[in-house]
Amino acid sequence: MPLLALANTAMYTLYVGVGSVLLPLQIEHIDKADKVAMLGLVSGVSAVFATVFNPIAGALSDRSGRRNPWILGGGVAAVGAMALLGGVRTVLLVTIAWCLGQAVMNVFQAALTSVVPDRVPLAARGKASAAVGIGLPIGATLGALIGSAFADHLRTGYLVLGLFVALSAVLFTAFAREKPKPAAHTRGPVPVPAPAPAPAPAPVKGQLAAFLGALRHHDFRWAFIGRALLVLGYFCVFGYQLYILQDHIDLPSGIEPEDAVAIIAPVNAVAMAVSTVVGGVLSDRMDRRKLFVAASAAISAVALVIPAVSPTWTAMIVFAALNGLGFGCFMAVDNALVSMILPSADDAARDLGVLNMAQAGPQILAPFVASVIVSLCGGSDGGGYTALFVTGAALSVLGALAVRPIRGVR
Repeated sequence: MPLLALANTAMYTLYVGVGSVLLPLQIEHIDKADKVAMLGLVSGVSAVFATVFNPIAGALSDRSGRRNPWILGGGVAAVGAMALLGGVRTVLLVTIAWCLGQAVMNVFQAALTSVVPDRVPLAARGKASAAVGIGLPIGATLGALIGSAFADHLRTGYLVLGLFVALSAVLFTAFAREKPKPAAHTRGPVPVPAPAPAPAPAPVKGQLAAFLGALRHHDFRWAFIGRALLVLGYFCVFGYQLYILQDHIDLPSGIEPEDAVAIIAPVNAVAMAVSTVVGGVLSDRMDRRKLFVAASAAISAVALVIPAVSPTWTAMIVFAALNGLGFGCFMAVDNALVSMILPSADDAARDLGVLNMAQAGPQILAPFVASVIVSLCGGSDGGGYTALFVTGAALSVLGALAVRPIRGVR
């Protein structure tokens, strides 16, 4: 569990450091006038690669019967992807480089996500999900701090983030080794088996049918919908946090937007850490998952309304704390809930890869949705960001309601 926490921390450190600080700054340096639209374009196109690579990587690790090689390969490849991203100077090349970064990080993430259903008993899923979930608040804080520290040295910042992921992958695969299946007891000499032929790859059409087949499972489908709605609401705001602080929030004198991100992140992280641990443990003890998931989504909705009503620095601090409480509890308990309603135990990584599309998919829509809302509702100088917060709150409420039809978990 400590190694799970470390690996997830490194993953979220990179995602948050790139997505909330380094990438927006890089886009602003390239095209300041159209930064909102350009960030939406880069984030949306790259998220397509996240959606495509996550279930494919999960299926590949299922077929190989191994998780660690994919964790290690994706983690080490992140260094090269970040080095490339830090060295490009046009929107097109930033898009290509971040697409590559999303691809290798989702190879890492798909295999890492499958460790919990593979190796953790049902009775401890809440605790394991808390260990996974704790990586988000810690990673968010580290990512914001690293991004802010290297705001004037973007290339170095990207490299630091990539090296952290690679280090966590090396440590995880070195110390959390996969146990081979025990051989059946035989009497007499043990025959040496002939090498098994490599399985023929399934046709792409068959793989897509298998992915979509998981969504025919009633409970799994509603879990997918609930997560997609909440994540869409979250990323509509999260992806534009730096620009919101630049253009919408009345910051105190002496605080730059990059500094504000580094202040908000620890507030959000402490709240998220507390709710992640408490939510995971209590959901195990009470054997209730849906209640916690619905309540946490509702808290996130309330948090998103606050900066819409009051675009002040104090409101942003309150928003960060409440949003941390809601989103942290949601991620911890929802991971436990999903692990209990997987359609097929033999295809856990593939099905979790399908579910991870509920995280990657909304990241495709979120930048476009956010940029359209901001543009249509008055732009960054008008009521665009207010409308964005309200939209995020509405999506969170719908995400809370989506868990009600789930029957297999209380």
